[in-house]
Amino acid sequence: MKTVDLRKLSAGELQDKLTQFSAELFKLRFQHATAQLEKTARLPRTRKDIARVLTVLKEKERGA
Repeated sequence: MKTVDLRKLSAGELQDKLTQFSAELFKLRFQHATAQLEKTARLPRTRKDIARVLTVLKEKERGA
């Protein structure tokens, strides 16, 4: 997800996205450990999405 799109969301929506990405990362790690994950590039992409959400949340906290 792009940072521009994340900045348009409210803090509550960002928390929801963070929860969603965290759950997805858990599932991906589990699939990777059991050798069921075919597209391993999704792991770092999901981690980066989590980092983007956290960054935007911090920006909103400091700006408010």
